[in-house]
Amino acid sequence: MSLVNISVGPQHPALKEPINFTFTLDGENIVSADARIGYAHRGIEKGMERGNYVQGMFLTERICGICSHAHSMAYVLGVEKLMQLEVPKRAQYIRALLGELERLHSHLLWIGVAAHEVGFDTIFMYSWKDREVVMDLLEELSGNRVNYAVNIFGGVKRDYTKEQLDNVRAKVLSLKSRMKYYIDMATHEPSFIARFRDVGMLSHNKAIELGAVGPTARGSGVPVDHRVTDTFLIYDELKVNMIVEEGCDAMARYDVHARELLEAVKIIEQILDQIPEGPISVKYPRKVGPGESITRYEAPRGEDVHYLMADGSDKPFRYKVRAPTLANIPAVLEMFKNSHMADIPVIIASIDPCISCTDRAVLLADVYTGKPAMSWKELVAYSNRYYAENHGIKG
Repeated sequence: MSLVNISVGPQHPALKEPINFTFTLDGENIVSADARIGYAHRGIEKGMERGNYVQGMFLTERICGICSHAHSMAYVLGVEKLMQLEVPKRAQYIRALLGELERLHSHLLWIGVAAHEVGFDTIFMYSWKDREVVMDLLEELSGNRVNYAVNIFGGVKRDYTKEQLDNVRAKVLSLKSRMKYYIDMATHEPSFIARFRDVGMLSHNKAIELGAVGPTARGSGVPVDHRVTDTFLIYDELKVNMIVEEGCDAMARYDVHARELLEAVKIIEQILDQIPEGPISVKYPRKVGPGESITRYEAPRGEDVHYLMADGSDKPFRYKVRAPTLANIPAVLEMFKNSHMADIPVIIASIDPCISCTDRAVLLADVYTGKPAMSWKELVAYSNRYYAENHGIKG
């Protein structure tokens, strides 16, 4: 057996964002894979410590352009937990409405990208045309197509008339037949099936062992969806069906995304049917009492985890974000094993990756000696000195 190592990324036609994969190949077969991130690290967590809580809202919304509302929600819910705020019911319904519209936007985008990776550009154009309808709705409701800036502590900035909500219903329902077509394609289009079925296998047990989240986990039969398993916003007042597939391959992950489009439409209909009258916000304090909060929010790609440590000032003492793609990187490395080199773009695309919201700082080696510029022990000592000198906290 003659093994060859090849590098894909950080710049590569199959990658929409910078990440590096190193593959060990035996001919065309992938023996093992490794990933390196850190090419788009933006320092958001450190930035959160330097601005006040209101300024932090703008940063969290920009963690990910496609999931801006999801990250904003995770931040707001964590802060409101420490503020002990009771958010008005109407505001919670509006938040959930925007969340499900964002899910439609994200999944339609992903279906187009997945089809593009196998040369099926007709579906790419169809799904992105439908996505424009959703983005126009989001712009009408928020004033923005990407970062919606609707959330505030204690509620939302904008209320909507009956005519606006009726317009949402009409436009979303107009997409229903198109969404059914995307589902039918997965079972009837031979060229599409040939490129997705039995590609990027991730067994049920491996998905659990590696901590996969979102559609990646649900495509391997793992029933994890915080809209169903947790109580947040008003999802416990709605009927939400968790979409789970047992195929464990790229096709199963496609099926989850496609079927979740229809499920999101059903949820939006329920929200519009049940949304109550009333206020959309309550007053909130400028400072947050000392404490910690961990918030999990079901973003389109899976579980967003936001950790907040507050020290009683007007700024977060520590903020930590774990985006869904970071959780799914070990899973995608497992999918590469025993796959073919030609399947690399499909496998990467099948987890719906977002690298910019995943990226973390990396520790580089000394270019002359090859040794780490700072050992783990030295990094811990540096961190302890920094917090002791700047915040009076001893590690």
